[in-house]
Amino acid sequence: MNNDRWLLPEGIEEILPHQAQRLEVLRRALLDMYRCWGYELVIPPLIEYVESLLIGTADDLDLQTFKLTDQLNGRMMGVRADMTPQVARIDAHLLKRNTPTRLCYLGTVLHTRPDGFAGSRCPLQVGAELYGHHGVASDVEIIELLVETFRLCGITNLYVDLGHVGIYRGLVAQAKLDAQQEAALFDALQRKAKPEIKTMLAGWSLSQPVTTMFLALADLNGGDEVFSVATKVLQNASQEVVTALTELQQIARTLRLRLPGLDLHYDLAELRGYHYHTGAVFAAFVPGQGQAIAQGGRYDGIGKVFGNARPATGFSADLRTLSEFATTTTVESAGIFASEATEPTLRNTITALRAAGERVVIGLPGQHGGAKDMGCDRQLVKQNNQWVVEKI
Repeated sequence: MNNDRWLLPEGIEEILPHQAQRLEVLRRALLDMYRCWGYELVIPPLIEYVESLLIGTADDLDLQTFKLTDQLNGRMMGVRADMTPQVARIDAHLLKRNTPTRLCYLGTVLHTRPDGFAGSRCPLQVGAELYGHHGVASDVEIIELLVETFRLCGITNLYVDLGHVGIYRGLVAQAKLDAQQEAALFDALQRKAKPEIKTMLAGWSLSQPVTTMFLALADLNGGDEVFSVATKVLQNASQEVVTALTELQQIARTLRLRLPGLDLHYDLAELRGYHYHTGAVFAAFVPGQGQAIAQGGRYDGIGKVFGNARPATGFSADLRTLSEFATTTTVESAGIFASEATEPTLRNTITALRAAGERVVIGLPGQHGGAKDMGCDRQLVKQNNQWVVEKI
């Protein structure tokens, strides 16, 4: 007899009552807050055809996507591994607005391999996207909303890492690197492997100014001083690089004014989502956690394949990860127990209590356990022909 039928696949978790309640309270609070910022909730499908699901995304998302055959027509379908492309399709193909559009979402995604905090393969992805505006103002708004998301969870000790893929992309174009060279240098920069980068660049016989700028990228990270150093080091860069650096400075300057207590860090070699993002990129970290617990950035033009190439910027996080780090707790009354509910007046009292938001548990005939066993700290008792709530 098989005794391990209760086992779940690796990286797939159940959510038990206490944690489920905590997540649900957090979910409601976040979606209500997003609505107050003007973000409309959308609910994309869990599964759809892969040619739609993966259009405009990087290969790593393809590898993270479970695929199966539609038994109705034989076409290949995929279980979503990221809701962002789906939301972009909704904006471009279904809503078709000309005005800036703010959308938010929250739902389960499925990964073929564990990724991120605690190695879960089924995160509860929450995020917000702003479409239809290309500029620093929309990037700043999204980062502000990200910070507010953390504050709502009670997470105040975060720091945000800022970068801009346009800097590296512009240098690649200026150096006229081919796809293989671009990929190899990209990998070395992510590892900050400076000796390897130096050897690689020397072998390509690039001009000295371009070589100097590439070598400097690995060290262009830190606080506000990064910008003054970068301005000098990248003085021979193309206009594309200068524009990207200027945009990043404007974002940083605005965030300093609006969120003076925010801990900002800059990394000009930060290329997270390089094959997907087109502008500023960012990630949020908390002390003691090496991986980002939220990330995002600009990804203009993703809607082109759906007939409407809209500017876009946004962020996403895992609700369960946010819950793990959250310091806020929801204080709820344990509940009210009614040993029986046969009298009409008692049923009316129970109905009124539930309408007021109270948790009322009715005892069942012959059941084991009483009020405390059912998680209740109060009970309904009859006094002077009236039902009143009494502490246990």
